[in-house]
Amino acid sequence: MNKLKVLEIEIVELNKKGNGVGFVVSGTGSLSSVEVPFAVPQDVVRINVIKEKKRAKGIIDEILKPSPVRVPPRCKHFGDCGGCRFQNISYSEQLKFKQADILACFKSLLTGKEDIRPIIPCEVNWNYRNKMEFSFSEDSKGNKFLGLIRDSSKGKVVSIEECHLVSPWFQDVLNAVRQWWAESDIKAFHPFKATGSLRTLTLREGINTQDKMVILNVSGNPEYALSKSELESFSEAVKKTFKSNDQLSLKSIFLRIQQAAEGMETNFFEIHLFGADHIRETLKVAIDESARPMNFSFHVSPTAFFQPNSFQAGKLYESALQMAEITKDDVVYDLYCGTGTLGIIAAKKAKKVVGIEISPESILDAKTNAELNGVDNIHFLTGAVRNVLSQIMQDKTHPKPDVIVVDPPRPGLDPEAMRALIEVSPNKILYVSCNPHTQADNVKELLMHGYKIIAVQPIDQFPHTPHVENVVLLQKSS
Repeated sequence: MNKLKVLEIEIVELNKKGNGVGFVVSGTGSLSSVEVPFAVPQDVVRINVIKEKKRAKGIIDEILKPSPVRVPPRCKHFGDCGGCRFQNISYSEQLKFKQADILACFKSLLTGKEDIRPIIPCEVNWNYRNKMEFSFSEDSKGNKFLGLIRDSSKGKVVSIEECHLVSPWFQDVLNAVRQWWAESDIKAFHPFKATGSLRTLTLREGINTQDKMVILNVSGNPEYALSKSELESFSEAVKKTFKSNDQLSLKSIFLRIQQAAEGMETNFFEIHLFGADHIRETLKVAIDESARPMNFSFHVSPTAFFQPNSFQAGKLYESALQMAEITKDDVVYDLYCGTGTLGIIAAKKAKKVVGIEISPESILDAKTNAELNGVDNIHFLTGAVRNVLSQIMQDKTHPKPDVIVVDPPRPGLDPEAMRALIEVSPNKILYVSCNPHTQADNVKELLMHGYKIIAVQPIDQFPHTPHVENVVLLQKSS
């Protein structure tokens, strides 16, 4: 492979990163794979080969025969920005890939008796994200960039002029902040030199409430602290992007200070610059298949986690809880509960819910959300899942759970959390994940400890990207 400079190959599949893969015959007669970003299955392409240690990677030079499932990408930054690399694949084919990815993850774990459900598509598959983080950057010549990370780069930023995954107001604010920065002497934070101030700009909204929040994240180094006048001009620049009839929808502006030093724990501090200290989002969820959807309202603070696709969040919770078949006699534990969304909805069916979350700020939001939704049969505990579960079992302060819901970070359950979960030994485990690959690894271990897979439900939370949400229901074998 090292001698190859130019190749003509057919793309036969996509890998888990969403890149096209083709195969060529090497000098020894064996097949060698070539990874080709932004290529589509059934494309015939001419590529320039990049030498790599373990595998070859090619960059498209020319599409000789376009795939029948290839479509024109909507965004002008497609191919540069590392965000939505499936824009050039028809949406129906995206769903097929994600369904196949789920099946591939769980293939070795299935017996044929499980209920493998078809992926739930996203009916609104453009402008669906309720949150996006944009990065500040400068090059050696002093050119300023504010946008998203360039594909396959080490932190280089593409100055975004359009993004079709978010609402149009995101771009208006982005343009205003870019202009504010251009007229100032403020420097972007340099991650290796630890100089400069501006790190990221986070925009978030309640899709169903139209509430909007703007968060400027800066370095905590006092040498590069923004002055009062700079913060005031930033806030004014943001406010001016909203027309008079839309100004009420701008609920909140925050400054977030990130103090980081080598060998020390990173600390964050928020300064409230304008408006309310939160936004709200609402969801409609039918907790039973035959029931009417119920309205839920959620308080979302600057750093709170909320599902990034409000259109699909309700469907996610709906399908998960209907799978679990929670009854009025069930005690439910909601691990990694965040701001309490899933646990609060489950509490409408369960006898009692216990939410466990390591972030004290998230727990404060969770308690507020329980009050907002009139839920009084839920109790929240702060701490690492593994520690809190072990303490509960030792002290017997709460009844043993019938159902445990887990929605861990992308790396999945850590070994200690897994051991604690197995020790508690609930009848059912409802595992929600944004990373089916680590989810499958965790499920494999649960199968070794007496559980069986009942159902698998993929949900497309992230159209035009390779990412997919997945829900797995497990039950103890009789």
